[in-house]
Amino acid sequence: MCANSISIDIVLTRGAGPVYALDWCKTAGPGTPRGRSYFRMALASFTEDYRNRISVIGLADERALIDDEQPSGAPDSTDFVQLAQTMHGYPATKLQWQPASAAAYGWSSKSAQSELLATSGDCLRVWEYSSDGTVQKDNYVGSGRLLANGHKLAQKIALSGAKQSHPTSGAPLTSFSWNTLAPSMIVTASIDTTCTVWDINTSQAITQLIAHDREVYDVAWLPGSTDIFVSVGADGSLRAFDLRNLDHSTILYETPPPASTTTSAPRTVTPSAATGSTAAHRPPASALLRIAFNPADSNYMATFHVDSSSVQVLDMRSPGQPVVELKAHSAQINALGWSVAEAGMLATAGDDCQLLMWDLSPSALSARNIAQPSSSGRHNSPRPDPKQRRVIQEPILGYAAQGEINNIAWSSPIPQIPIGNAGVPAGEWMALAMGRTVKVLKA
Repeated sequence: MCANSISIDIVLTRGAGPVYALDWCKTAGPGTPRGRSYFRMALASFTEDYRNRISVIGLADERALIDDEQPSGAPDSTDFVQLAQTMHGYPATKLQWQPASAAAYGWSSKSAQSELLATSGDCLRVWEYSSDGTVQKDNYVGSGRLLANGHKLAQKIALSGAKQSHPTSGAPLTSFSWNTLAPSMIVTASIDTTCTVWDINTSQAITQLIAHDREVYDVAWLPGSTDIFVSVGADGSLRAFDLRNLDHSTILYETPPPASTTTSAPRTVTPSAATGSTAAHRPPASALLRIAFNPADSNYMATFHVDSSSVQVLDMRSPGQPVVELKAHSAQINALGWSVAEAGMLATAGDDCQLLMWDLSPSALSARNIAQPSSSGRHNSPRPDPKQRRVIQEPILGYAAQGEINNIAWSSPIPQIPIGNAGVPAGEWMALAMGRTVKVLKA
């Protein structure tokens, strides 16, 4: 982030737990959008008890976007106010607003004026957010102001374990991914080694499969697909699955075990062999924690290992080893995310209090001789040399936070917001979760 970026601090009240899961709302909401309607986020606390909660917060006044001065009043006042809040019980491992395509989807039981929000934890919960609730006091952020319009956040469904008789009796979920083309489809990752694809419109499981030898930590749909998704887990592997052929999965990458060499060719495993005797004899590997596709080029995805300070960028066309490694953090990485508006822009953050921005656009990769333009392939993207693996140690931008960054979230592209004689230019925003503070930056 550049030195003159617009920034806003959201400081939670003393009774609130630290924030972990967070996400920007993907749409401006029903009705005629105002500038502030684009600035809505959902936050989830993370405490080791059953008193966690999720909240929807929104910008109180667009003028806060061009005014660096905090409003007068109590020291804990803020430019964001709480719109809705509900208890969540166990902490949410992930939180996500419905994709923008959900607004036009033919839901069987959802108001046209409401929006959906999903969380994972003890189960997959889908919430319905609407503005027809009662007026409430903002006791989560800010100075306790009363909101002019009421909002409501209510649980719609709870799903866990395709073969479980009780909807919340399955193993805990570590993450999930919401399909942007088919917004009724969500795939979840669980500590019981399985991934489950759900139809949240019917509350039914489409399929459940044994995905890894150990816990599954993250999952992501291939952009532009309703059939292919990838997952990472405690066994140190990155695997791809195709709902049209679930007889086997493809291992795209495995964490190199100590003092061993891996092949660059992909291999396949059958679901029955995923937890077979071969797993018991495999050397221990470092777990892979997160996986994220580049939305501008679905050939590329980024991941990182547990307790690692580097990021591995992989190409689905050249499996087996990273195309690029990003090495600039001085402590473990906690989160990463790709920009939607800036093709190839990747953000990483971690315990070193650093938010780093990396340019992995086709032109940047070609300039570094990491990959050369290809005449074929998805998006005509540069194709890397499988014999070379480059290390990049210089991010293009950086932001030094005042605390460890636990999570990050990109906003969708927000249009220009006119305010008086000035205005806020169009673009994306970034939210950083740091304990009880959420930092909002203009990208």
